[in-house]
Amino acid sequence: MLVRKLTIDDLDAVWMLRLQALTDNPEAFGSTYAETLARGKEVFRERLAQGDNVFFLGAFDETLIGIVGFFREEGLKNRHKGYVVSMFVLPEKRGYGVGKALMQELIVQARQISGLEQLYLAVVTTNRAAILLYQSLGFMVYGTEPRALKAGEQYWDEDLMVLYLRQSP
Repeated sequence: MLVRKLTIDDLDAVWMLRLQALTDNPEAFGSTYAETLARGKEVFRERLAQGDNVFFLGAFDETLIGIVGFFREEGLKNRHKGYVVSMFVLPEKRGYGVGKALMQELIVQARQISGLEQLYLAVVTTNRAAILLYQSLGFMVYGTEPRALKAGEQYWDEDLMVLYLRQSP
């Protein structure tokens, strides 16, 4: 398995994996399949071209099997914070360390960004496997947002997690 930063050359594979993620696990993402289709894949072209403050990593086993994204706050008072987003591994590839490899590489890349001190993520509370993965990498739950996501009449709570890259407060 190879984990690397994704580029514009990976756009079609990223697009297809994102659509599958929204189909397979709609509860795990803030966007819906319909919203994503309406915005189109050009949004992902822009994201893949942004550089160090926004990047995506992909895991490859001949084809793209997993993805995770990162973005950094821009404001002077918030630049010490970064966010983990859009984590997804194909269902048939789960349980083989793909998610862990993606997250480990994201943490390595994040530690190289000057002034970045902490990483945040949100994960639906029903996704125990993801929560355990994040905790194994040092993320800690600092709160839970009730009813963070809603589709129709269904709500999902999200655990809010943080990893301190430099030092604990």
